[in-house]
Amino acid sequence: MQPLQISSEFIEKHTNFLELTQALQEGFANNQILVPKRHHHDFPNPETQKDTTLLLMPAWNPGNEAGVKVVTVNPGNDKFDLPSIQGSYLYLDASTGVLKAIMEAKNLTAKRTAATSALASSFLSRKNTETMLMIGTGALSVNLIRAHASVRPIKKVYVWGRNQAKAEAICQELSQEPFEVCSVPSVAACIRDVDLVSCATLSETPLVLGSDLVPGQHIDLVGAYKPNMRESDDETIRRASVFLDTREGGLKESGDIAIPLKNGLLKESDIKADLFDLCAEAVPGRTSENEITLFKSVGHALEDLIAASYYYSKF
Repeated sequence: MQPLQISSEFIEKHTNFLELTQALQEGFANNQILVPKRHHHDFPNPETQKDTTLLLMPAWNPGNEAGVKVVTVNPGNDKFDLPSIQGSYLYLDASTGVLKAIMEAKNLTAKRTAATSALASSFLSRKNTETMLMIGTGALSVNLIRAHASVRPIKKVYVWGRNQAKAEAICQELSQEPFEVCSVPSVAACIRDVDLVSCATLSETPLVLGSDLVPGQHIDLVGAYKPNMRESDDETIRRASVFLDTREGGLKESGDIAIPLKNGLLKESDIKADLFDLCAEAVPGRTSENEITLFKSVGHALEDLIAASYYYSKF
């Protein structure tokens, strides 16, 4: 039996963010799912003179399903007019090992990442969250806006990016949604006026400044995936209650957490919970209307497996 081929277009057309968020909540609450450490291998690439990175992200739900995301990062791919990140998800029957489906990984990753942020928001943002600032104009931004709007009654979204034309394009793409979307000239122009700030960039210098934050906000940090990158400054970390998607990756993979830990501003014991704790109801999320909450996402193979299962069932 040939494995199903599930395309990016199918994933795009068959995403209901509220459903995907609920599936992820069940996944994080399921302590049977096994997630080994991510494999990371660097190989020389004589064609581009830049190393290629191979990432393998497996997850296993014994007796049910399993999968592995296979991703290559090729910094020299602009030479071939190709995206630097290439990847597929291999979805398996956990009992027989049969390959059930091959899925396009880029869109799968974007959808599960956005839904994970929405899941965190369902625990951490105020229930009456109506306004949002989206910092960043990459592929994740439209997904994050839609995902957050699936769990909270969003009425107005502001979009800021270094490229104003890209911000305008996002507003145009979302013009048929039931909420208003507009671009803004700077982060400072509206950050004090919103309930939720979502940030998905590759910034190495903070864009979310603690001095700009107001009580009751929720901060969703999704980009800055390397230890030398950060989207928030020390004051943000000092003022906020900090939550992670997973302690394993969240403590060391992104500078937003790794740098404050290294500098002694933040201790591991200061981190309130991760999604495993929140979804198992072992730890409460937001505890007051005035609390500033911060969620740092770095991604986890459990999210990929749950998303793959979701799209396979849709197919």
